[in-house]
Order: sequence, then structure tokens, then C-alpha cells
Amino acid sequence: MLGLFSEIKNHPKGLATLFLTELWERFSYYGMRAILVLYLVSEKNQDLNPGLGWSTSEAISLYGWYTALVYLACIPGGIIGDRFLNNKDAVSIGGALLCVGHLTLALKGELFFYFGLTFIILGVGLLKPNISTLVGNLYQKNDYRRDQGFTIFYIGINFGAFFSSLIVGYVGEVYGWHYGFSLAGIGMFIGQCFFLNGKKNIKQTIKLKKEFSKINLNFSKIEKDRIKLVIIASCVLIIFWASFEQAGGLMNIYAFEKTNRFLESINFEIPASWFQSINPLMIIILGFHISAFWLFLEKKKIISSSIFKISVGIIIMGLGFIFMFLASQESEIYGKSSMYWLILAYLFHTIGELCASPVILSYITKLSPRNLIASVMGIYFASIGLGNKLAGTIGQYSIHLGEKAIFLGITAICLTVGIILITLHKRLIKMSHGIDS
Repeated sequence: MLGLFSEIKNHPKGLATLFLTELWERFSYYGMRAILVLYLVSEKNQDLNPGLGWSTSEAISLYGWYTALVYLACIPGGIIGDRFLNNKDAVSIGGALLCVGHLTLALKGELFFYFGLTFIILGVGLLKPNISTLVGNLYQKNDYRRDQGFTIFYIGINFGAFFSSLIVGYVGEVYGWHYGFSLAGIGMFIGQCFFLNGKKNIKQTIKLKKEFSKINLNFSKIEKDRIKLVIIASCVLIIFWASFEQAGGLMNIYAFEKTNRFLESINFEIPASWFQSINPLMIIILGFHISAFWLFLEKKKIISSSIFKISVGIIIMGLGFIFMFLASQESEIYGKSSMYWLILAYLFHTIGELCASPVILSYITKLSPRNLIASVMGIYFASIGLGNKLAGTIGQYSIHLGEKAIFLGITAICLTVGIILITLHKRLIKMSHGIDS
């Protein structure tokens, strides 16, 4: 932790503000995400902690649609930040909408539930592409600190995700779902205060409306190739996120229903939502080590391609589902499976995520035309949205095909996509015209 803050001092001053803003925004989002499907599937008429009483299929379907729309909204959110507002104002408005949305979920009643989700979708759509653009604006395109800056930013996201899964998850499961939702809202309010207080330290690229209107007619061949590369990478990442986002849906319910979470030595049952904290904790622990490993390979001129890193990430993440297959086999025999299968799966998912996700954030800010960074960033976040929707669809099919078939199928698809991408990566590198080498 101390090492992280000492590293931030070596970066532009605005990074600390954006780091803390995104930390609290992700605290609210992942805290709500940790208990969302559990709230939906909990019995409606139970006395202790009633939910909405939905079936597993209905809960996973809504989870898929909700998380898809959250990220698909980043396309119009990025365009609004680029053309009609500016990135800083878009983040401010998005943060305000998120505060309203999360605090609305704290109120009981299905109407408030749907209103809350709607405000969160609109808020994330404005905030996510524009705050990532602001991180990119802190650095010159040839600044060697850019990739590390995005890794620091990414670790900040996961500090928020780690603590929210523990705190919001525990409060939601033990004391009441709506108390958990209210904690998520308080977290978002804190993040908004950090941003408003420190936004003076953040550089904003000046965008002229007339200049924007001409851009669509004046793309050079190099810019066209780079935008094509962003689209190709985003399409590949749909597969990645469709697999990875099983964590909040199918794997979350699996932990809730089919994992032995009881610790006899201390007579305590671990809340299912706490397993959502494994991934962000591992990112905090492993983030700098994996970043240093890639830097070592680059200095040795062994490999430096972003496309190659993304390919490796997909393969490693897919291999993690082998452990979920083994967990399913164990639960069929003994009724429930051991917790270590989930921990091993999340370890592989984390390593895969660290190879792919922070890299693509930095990559897009380098590939995008200067005045369209937030708009192009919206394409990337849309791929996350489509991946989330596909994740929900896959989770629903597990009811008919069985979990073992789903887990093995995800592994096979990820390996196939990753190998194809490695095979073609030299051809794809040429499309970057010197950005990726």
C-alpha cells in the first residue's frame, strides 16, 4: 500500500484525484454487484432478510441485461463528453446520477429498485469513458509512465472492489439487503466529493465543436487502421468479459448454493458475497508484479505487443474455469464443493485480467484520435457490456446444459480465441502504425 502511494508521487498530480474517485465509485458499483443476484433470488416472504424471490434464471438474466446496459451506455456517454460537454463535467454529472441511483436502491419496493438501476446505468455511462480519458490526458503519448499510470488507476478500482465486497456484502447478507445498498450509495457520495475537490488538478483537452464536426470527414489512413484495431480488440474482449463476468452471476450463485463456506474451527459461515473480494485483493497483490514482468520482457526486447498480452490474458483466464469444472464434479459427489476451487479459479482469472484489461485502457488512449478518445473508449466499454450480456445468457444455459459443460466450454473457447489472436498478432501490430511494437 505504501509502495503504491510512493509510486503515485512520481506521476501527474491529477492521478491521485482520479485514483481516489474511481476507488469509491467502484466501491459502490461492486458492493451493489456483490449482493444484487443474491437479493433477487432470496425468498420474498422470509422474515430475516427478504429479497424479491426470483428464480436463478430470472436473476441471471436481469444481471446480464443490467451490466450490459451499464457499459453500452458508455458509447453515448463518451460522445457527450467529447462533443457536448467536456470530460470533467461529464464525470461530475455521471457521479451525481450514481449517487442518486445507489441511494434509491436503499429504499424498499420494486419501483425504487428499477429506478435505482436506471440512474446507475446513466451515471456509469457518463463517468467511465470520460474518467479513463482524463487519465490518458495526464500523459504525453510517448510518456513511458502511461501504462504504469493506468495500472495504478486500475489497482485503485480494485481497492474499492475489495473492501466493498467485504463490507457491503456482509452488511447486505447479515443485516439486510437495503442496508448494503445504502452503504454503496455512501461510498459513491465520498467519491464524488474527492472528484469535485480535486478536479482543478486534472488536465482537460480543449475540444471545439466545429473541429469535432469535421473529424468524421478527415480521418487519415493511419487513423482508420488504428480505429479498426480498437474495434477488433474490443470484439475479442467480448469473449474475455463474457467469461470473466461469470463471477458476479453464475459463480456468485454457485458460491451461495453449492460451496461449503462453513469454518468449523471458529463456527462461522463465510458470506457468499465475500468471494467477490478475492479477485480485487489478488489484483492489489499481483498488479505491480505482473506489470513489472511485462516491463522486464520489453526491456529484454522479448515481447512488448499489447495484442500479445491480451491474448495471453484470455488463455490464462480461460484455464481458471477448469477449477470450476472440478468443483462441480466434487459438489455432485459430496453435495457441496471446497472453497479452494473458487480461490484457484479467481487466481487464474485475476492474472488473465491483469494481462489484458489495464493494457487495453492505455492502448486505446494511444490509438484514438486526440479529440475522440472518450468516444472510442465508449466502444471498449460497450464490448464489456456485450460481454456481460453474453455472460448472463451463458449462465442461463447452465440450467439446461449443466455447469460442468459450461465451464469446460468457456475454457475451450478462450483457448481457441487466444491462440488465433497470437497467430495473427504480427499482422495486427502493423495496423497500429508504430503504436504497438
